[in-house]
Amino acid sequence: MAGGPKEKNLKKVGLTGGIGSGKSTVAKMFEDLDIPVYYADDRAKWLMVNSTELRQAIKNTFGNESYTDQKLNRAYLATKVFKNRKELDKLNAIVHPAVRRDFKEWIEKQNGPYVIQENPLIFESQNENQFDAVISVVADKEIRIKRVMSRDGHTRSDVINRMKNQTSDEVRRSKSDFVINNTDISDTRSQVFRIHQRLLILNP
Repeated sequence: MAGGPKEKNLKKVGLTGGIGSGKSTVAKMFEDLDIPVYYADDRAKWLMVNSTELRQAIKNTFGNESYTDQKLNRAYLATKVFKNRKELDKLNAIVHPAVRRDFKEWIEKQNGPYVIQENPLIFESQNENQFDAVISVVADKEIRIKRVMSRDGHTRSDVINRMKNQTSDEVRRSKSDFVINNTDISDTRSQVFRIHQRLLILNP
């Protein structure tokens, strides 16, 4: 049945994990099970360019140089927020509420037993309480380092430094309702299916 309370009451599941853990791979597996997935990072980037309100707020805070020819000046913004936690917090305080609003609007258009928000910063931004359940994707540190070095061309030290700024897998495990160990792709798919079955049962 389109519209109505059923869609508004869809179970909201957060999917998170550190760099190189394989969040996107796991998200695609849920999509293969016909579960709608909202990619928070991608939508944040889109909104920063396409939302007039968000663009103005960023300009007001960081200056008109934040945009060049209607495009986000990522290099300029990076110089503002890189290694400056206070400025990064300002940017997040502008972007995160816009993403939350966008997510709510997106949910209204979805059908299914539940929806997933793939978001690397669920715990860092203390947003876990907005979800009915949180899934964390974890993997051995060395595996994650090799994945990112291969994928993005970063040096080992670059990857390790990024990991230091993220929530540890130990903390993720303690705060999550479900944990997926993403080492073997076949086993990962099996874990996804088992969690999917659990979420179907838990869905009101």
